[in-house]
Amino acid sequence: MIAIVVSRADSASEHIGEQLLACADWTEHTDESRPESDGGGVVYRTGDDGTGAPAFELRTFDRIHVELDGVDDAFDDPDLLFFVSRHSGDTGPLLTAHFTGNFGEANYGGEAGALARAAPGAQKALVSAFEEYAPDRYDVGIECTHHGPSVMDVPSMFVELGSSESEWEDEAGARAVAEAVLAVEGVAADASPHHLVGFGGGHYVPRPTRIVGETAWSVGHIAADWQLDELAELGDADARRDVVAQVFEQSAAEYAVVDGDKPDLKALVDELGYRVVSETWVREVDDRPLDLVAELESELTPVDEGLRFGVDSEERAEFSVVDLPSELLEEAQAVDADATRETVESHTVAFETDHNGSRAAGRAAVHEESDYDALVDSLVELLATDTEKYDSVERDGDVVVARERAFDPGKAATLGVPEGPAFGKLAAGHAVEVNGSRIPPESVRTEQTHRFPV
Repeated sequence: MIAIVVSRADSASEHIGEQLLACADWTEHTDESRPESDGGGVVYRTGDDGTGAPAFELRTFDRIHVELDGVDDAFDDPDLLFFVSRHSGDTGPLLTAHFTGNFGEANYGGEAGALARAAPGAQKALVSAFEEYAPDRYDVGIECTHHGPSVMDVPSMFVELGSSESEWEDEAGARAVAEAVLAVEGVAADASPHHLVGFGGGHYVPRPTRIVGETAWSVGHIAADWQLDELAELGDADARRDVVAQVFEQSAAEYAVVDGDKPDLKALVDELGYRVVSETWVREVDDRPLDLVAELESELTPVDEGLRFGVDSEERAEFSVVDLPSELLEEAQAVDADATRETVESHTVAFETDHNGSRAAGRAAVHEESDYDALVDSLVELLATDTEKYDSVERDGDVVVARERAFDPGKAATLGVPEGPAFGKLAAGHAVEVNGSRIPPESVRTEQTHRFPV
């Protein structure tokens, strides 16, 4: 069940609450065990989570959201909690979401040096729903972790309508937030292992925003540069270490992206047993099985040093490592670089590259020996398409033989052909006249044989 917290101290929160009630069929219930000011009185429920419990429960509180530590106790065993709220700032019309907690002092609710449990999978689903329902004039984004509350037993996040009073009063904006919240029904807080945390950058976190919107990954807690400054002010090294550990633990994450050069932070992440990865790593790995990626990086080379993935890397599977046919690959890339890359991808689990990841080179992982043979055969077919260069291309055991009849300048000179335009015409396959004699291109060609070991 998803718990929804509405605050009477926040006009935008109340308007979102009104739109939530208008967007679904709710039943009214009365809770006399709590005062109305603290979530009691009329309680609204809708949907079915499959166990007979409601999919959503909405309660209203007098206090502002940041003061509501432990508010999950007001609900009956929630799995996830949303604070529907206003967003303030100079960002223009904006639908946004973020997790809560304090990296330093607790100036706006919660406890100092304490982070609430994040919900990376649910946030990703919410941002996708924002994109679907947002009115045209609204942007969509996420923010770094900031302010309270920080003490709850379930994952939670703020879901916000911003960024000024004109938007807080906007029915269309409030309705978009309401529809997005309801669209998250059935999504787990941690929907997959593909989530990470972020450190560094500005408050509106462009790198994590790209990752959430453009990859299979979701993002948990994010410490922007100003929160890292607050973290540094804690003074106590053990306290700083504890907060950084919470970033991972409260996000159920094993990976981090770091914006900027932060060697001490990266060393601490490594010491805690987690891994800093690049945005390139995240994009290349995407939704591939992480245990398979780890094995491939161990057997071949890390993604950040050029490992790239083939079409057979979508599912967990056994593989063996082979040497790519370097000379044959180089020749094929000269014919058609894009087709060569697609050929390698279609027959491998993963492969090493050079030239900043643009060209296959080195070794590859394949499921079976037959996949390597199929790769070689496909490269042979690719070379054979260059009919202007090769007369024949065929595989002969452990070598690919390519034959061509090429212009021989020596033969042309022997027949008295002067260097210059006549050479060019013969090389292009056109006959020329020298001293009244016609010299056909076939008479100045020599067969050459190229052998590419495979």
